Amino acid sequence: MSEPVATRQVRIAVDHPAFDGHFPGQPVLPGVALLAEVLESARREPTLAACIGSEPRLAVVKFLAPVRPGASLVIDFRLGARTIEWRVGDGARDVASGQITRADIDRGAPA
Repeated sequence: MSEPVATRQVRIAVDHPAFDGHFPGQPVLPGVALLAEVLESARREPTLAACIGSEPRLAVVKFLAPVRPGASLVIDFRLGARTIEWRVGDGARDVASGQITRADIDRGAPA
């Protein structure tokens, strides 16, 4: 696999509002909240922000392990020919991965 274009570290607060009611006694970060962290991290990197455009399109998403309160995550981004590949890890394992369709290329061009 190629070297990351960008790497971001994200700490999920113990009192993150997404944990409210999801799930009592066994809090897990909802997938939509994790995806928001991925997209916000991509938008902070100018090269990636230009590639995803104003209306990001997720091509693939895989949730691999639960994210608990206080998790320290690392998000790696790699530029592919037609997508931005991303992977989220917590140090011991990958917790999610996926692809964002690039908006900066001609989507009508042959693959």
